[in-house]
Amino acid sequence: MSDNRGHVRRSASLVLSLLLLAYILNYLDRQILGILAGQIIAELRLTDTQFGVLSGPPFALLYSVLGVPFAFVADRTSRSRVITAALAFWSGFTALCGAATSFWQLFVFRMGVGIGEAGGVAPSYALIADYFEPRRRARAMAIFSLGVPIGLALGTLIGAYIAHAISWRAAFFTMGVAGVALAPVLLWFVRDPVKVKTASAAPIGHVFPLLARKPVFWLLAFAASSSSLCGYGLAVWTPSVLERSFGLPLIARGQFLASVIFIGGCTGVFGGGWLADRLGALDRGWYAKLPAIAWLITAPTFAAGLMAPNLWLAWPLLLIPNALNILWLGPVTTAVQHLVPQRMRATASASFLLINNLVGLGIGPLLIGRLSDALKHSYGAEALRYAAVACTGFYVLAALLMFLCVAKLRANWVDDPVQQ
Repeated sequence: MSDNRGHVRRSASLVLSLLLLAYILNYLDRQILGILAGQIIAELRLTDTQFGVLSGPPFALLYSVLGVPFAFVADRTSRSRVITAALAFWSGFTALCGAATSFWQLFVFRMGVGIGEAGGVAPSYALIADYFEPRRRARAMAIFSLGVPIGLALGTLIGAYIAHAISWRAAFFTMGVAGVALAPVLLWFVRDPVKVKTASAAPIGHVFPLLARKPVFWLLAFAASSSSLCGYGLAVWTPSVLERSFGLPLIARGQFLASVIFIGGCTGVFGGGWLADRLGALDRGWYAKLPAIAWLITAPTFAAGLMAPNLWLAWPLLLIPNALNILWLGPVTTAVQHLVPQRMRATASASFLLINNLVGLGIGPLLIGRLSDALKHSYGAEALRYAAVACTGFYVLAALLMFLCVAKLRANWVDDPVQQ
């Protein structure tokens, strides 16, 4: 019996490691655009608004809306196969981005990235929940969510070095090929657990109505999306703030951001999962209280870091919010899993991500770009910095909404009867 448990844990660890690697590429491919902004804007002659569109509403619409049917297919067939196909698809289109010669070509290729990435995250959440017992689940979700800061850090660092040495086109091509190469490895080693093969998955029309009747779902979704609006926007535009307001060249921007995002982000994501597992076992409300407290600290420290007079002050100030702004990933994704029975998890996650990404990814990058263009007449090169600072106010809104979740989360928690 002990040997069997050890085998299950080793299998779960391997699956989690490979899903994490795929998620790193997911975020890397999605956000590498930010560090390459200066070269792309200059070569393709884009406005800040146009560049914001490339990571804004059209990308978010496909990424978010298609996530629901992809997750439904994953619940009904094989979560692992859907994830593998999605990885190959978005990586192929990432490589194609390097061939774009106009705004519209890059726009279409980025839409392809969005379509592929729609099939990756929600089925991964559900697969992790299948492999890990409830008492270890938030930590497992947090480890998976390390893909966000690691992907962002590697995207900025590797993207900067490749773009500096060769071109921004080579950066896209290299990242795309890496994802395509990982796909067959994922297909071979990642399997759906036999006992949760999903022929009994709930019809898609049953899952969302169940969630929609729960106010806590809407509060969780809009709290997270308010945070993501700022998070996605800053991920795209902070490299350009460092270029325009601090005068950092490409390699230095990559090094500065990679260090801040990697150290801060990994600490925050894993710390959030670890704390949620410990405190959440005593009170389910902590799955909401932890992110709320973190966001209240994030807003002023992000603004102070962006407005710092020099890089020596900006680095420690930006380290704090880069740790706290994504602390929510482990606790909140775990909480969403526990709003529904096990067979509805991938579809429930996709429903949550639909709202989170439509608002966050759809509005954030474009909002900052539009504000920057609007402020250029008054503030010139500093317009982008002021636009980014204005966006940090959404963290306060996110915190207020999340505090409203605390009592409702306790009342709506669905315990998992399956011990894995």
